[in-house]
Amino acid sequence: MSSFWAALKKGNTSSATAALGNTGLAIVKGFAAAYSGSGAMFASAMHSIADAVNQGFVFFGSVLAEKKPTPRFPTGFGRVINLFCMVAVIVVTIMAYETIMEGIHLIKEPAASSHFWINFIILFLAIVVDGYVLVKAMNEIVHETRVEAKGWGVIPAAFRNVGRAAPPTRLVFYEDIVATTGALLALIAVIVTAFSSFALLDGIATILIGILMIGVAFKVGYDNMVGLIGVAAPKEIEDRVARIIFEDPDVTDINRLRIVQEGRFYHVECYVELREGLTLAVADDIKYRVRDSLLTDPDISDVTMGILEDNGISDWRRPENLEAT
Repeated sequence: MSSFWAALKKGNTSSATAALGNTGLAIVKGFAAAYSGSGAMFASAMHSIADAVNQGFVFFGSVLAEKKPTPRFPTGFGRVINLFCMVAVIVVTIMAYETIMEGIHLIKEPAASSHFWINFIILFLAIVVDGYVLVKAMNEIVHETRVEAKGWGVIPAAFRNVGRAAPPTRLVFYEDIVATTGALLALIAVIVTAFSSFALLDGIATILIGILMIGVAFKVGYDNMVGLIGVAAPKEIEDRVARIIFEDPDVTDINRLRIVQEGRFYHVECYVELREGLTLAVADDIKYRVRDSLLTDPDISDVTMGILEDNGISDWRRPENLEAT
């Protein structure tokens, strides 16, 4: 049992928080939609159901992705999370279709909604909860990508670096942007339809929420399809790896470097050039020293390294603050 809880603690915290929050919201919104007849509330409830299922599913996927490599799966289970996210995309797409169809139905046959204050309070609560989860996801992005940002600076930093965050964190971030926006649209529709005769806005808001859900499905689906194929690490990660390698005084150049992203981890394959005149035993010690330095980075799961004698040709540009003197 202790090992089970230890495994759960390694799961993505953003997706766990989002799953719990959206489960509560889905239940409350579902009762409110059935009680009041609001189409916008129905659309918002559908979105919360999709989010709760997805993010719970993705959380358990992130737990499995943390499993250590085995002889049968020597590169680990990093891409498992991409599979779970792809299933989540299918759920979002189905829910989006149902939401859009409900919106079209409400435009053709506008339904009078009632119980304004129930809808208002629940949707306002949804904005607060989804907004909290969104802020938590932004902080998680900043933490995972090791960006220095505080206060309001977290928001632009999260948008700039979301592509380098773990797949579950990206999913929560995109889905909660839509969830918060969708709850806001639903709230506007509830207010307008309650105090005016523009009943069509209920259906329009419902369709807009469905379209936003489709947008998230396409974005997340594309990102995870790329992850399943195997994608090169971002330039920032490549520079970080090169910097660690060049910090060793016996390394003169990087002959070749390839970094593949698997889930939130990176596999490094490289050939480094060492200074001339070293014995094989000494060169071997240097290789293991550099490899161990790379493995201290928590984002790097394994390193395959070859060594060559310096050929006198500069193949890799050193980081500026590590230029040879």
